[in-house]
Amino acid sequence: MVLDKIGSALKGGIKKISNAIFLDKKLVDAVIKDIQKSLIEADVNIELVFALSQKIKKLAYDETIKGIDKKEQLVTLIHDEILLILGGKKEELKLPKNASIMFMGLYGAGKTTTIAKLGFYYAKRGRKVALLGLDVDRPAAMDQLEQMAEKANLPAFIDKKEKDPIKIIKKHKKALEKYDLILIDTAGRDGLNKELIKQIEKLNKTLKPDFRILVMPADIGQAAKTQADEFQKALSIEGVIITRMDGTSKAGGALTACAETNAPVFFIGVGEQIHEIETFDPESFIQRLLGMGDLSALLEHVKSATDEKQAKRIEDRMKEGKFTLLDLYSQLEQMNKMGSMDKLIGMVPGMSAAKVPKDVLAKQEAKMTHWKNAINSMTEEEIENPIILEKQTSRIQRISKGSGTTTSEIRELLKQYKMLKEMMGMQSGLADGKIDQKMMQKMARKFKGKVKL
Repeated sequence: MVLDKIGSALKGGIKKISNAIFLDKKLVDAVIKDIQKSLIEADVNIELVFALSQKIKKLAYDETIKGIDKKEQLVTLIHDEILLILGGKKEELKLPKNASIMFMGLYGAGKTTTIAKLGFYYAKRGRKVALLGLDVDRPAAMDQLEQMAEKANLPAFIDKKEKDPIKIIKKHKKALEKYDLILIDTAGRDGLNKELIKQIEKLNKTLKPDFRILVMPADIGQAAKTQADEFQKALSIEGVIITRMDGTSKAGGALTACAETNAPVFFIGVGEQIHEIETFDPESFIQRLLGMGDLSALLEHVKSATDEKQAKRIEDRMKEGKFTLLDLYSQLEQMNKMGSMDKLIGMVPGMSAAKVPKDVLAKQEAKMTHWKNAINSMTEEEIENPIILEKQTSRIQRISKGSGTTTSEIRELLKQYKMLKEMMGMQSGLADGKIDQKMMQKMARKFKGKVKL
């Protein structure tokens, strides 16, 4: 996860304070030093780091507060101050029934990709979304928006030959009336100059968007403060989306800079896949930093990555007792869309503290990939009726050679499949009231620790 060093320093500092019998100067200085180092490495403003350090010292050396009370207050102070540095409270982008958002940003910020991600996010939540391409300056900008729109399964209104964005607006105005959320891509520059301001002001006057959002990459660190300030003064932005939060240790600078300039961060980009965008909630973010997980972010991932029709189809087949290897394959595909296991485990409360070794997670991901390859090498008959594989071992050998997997991996796949199917049969019986308490106990003993999916 991003900002791992801050998370480790905070967890370590809180643990030291909680376990200490006495809060002496040596311990307090060590905690402050660790937190300072991690915040500075994450590119947080040095003045904010110094202010936090002074507050910790002042409370730690306050002789009027004793024992457990001081420990609790110190832990609370660290939590609350980091929360304040990150923006304090969650700021929601509250969209009216019909809304338009104009996106701004400099070259390389990830603006076009973010627009498609956000369109996908809102389409999953019932909005009728369209993308409008008005970046007539950057070569292939229209092509990129078109490609990203296709990934998100959204319509993109563009004109690859037209160089006047106002004419593009007029051309598509009637067609866009069918949609209740319009996401608008605009031109960028190497820096915020008069030409860019003039162009965006003209678009703003013509389109009258409900929101103006600045897209910035996390790796610009403290430069985010200047950029947010400049865009705010020139174009009155309502908020910010920070991209590439998964790939930099400098993200603390971008987050804290936005908080300093009162530019709320609405969303953060957390990966390359189309669904990997999250609402930014400082409280949940700190919980993840402290290893407490973030169920709301996990649920967002699940909702964005899951094909609801496919999930319903599999659920119905399970109820009918028709669960096949193809259904298992579909489940593996859904899991793959959600991202790496390492990232998902970090969102589950309590799981990050378990410190599951990365090599174990990598092996599990590789195993699922091998299982998918094996299923791809099977015939339709084998997928629908896997029991024939156990009766005719030559089939397993053929599948092994065709998929680049071992026969033992295929046997493990079959074993897990049988176990899941049997569990589903028991679940169905339970729903129908056919399983008594003894049967439930037998079921618990039978499957304890055996299902490894």
